[in-house]
Amino acid sequence: MKRSLVILVLAVLSLSAVTACNSNTTKTEVVKKKSKYMCTMHPDLSFDKPGTCSKCGMELVERDTTAKK
Repeated sequence: MKRSLVILVLAVLSLSAVTACNSNTTKTEVVKKKSKYMCTMHPDLSFDKPGTCSKCGMELVERDTTAKK
């Protein structure tokens, strides 16, 4: 009886460890997809959506905001 209980507990623990490892990779992939838009004439301005600059009217360009390690 004790032997089957120990086997059951070990199986549950190993299954939860595998599930926890798989969930972390999904979260990091979502974070890498973020981007911002900026004006080439005014790099201090940044926007969340594409469009035109509020100062000069130039089209905004996409800037990658993922941290390179």
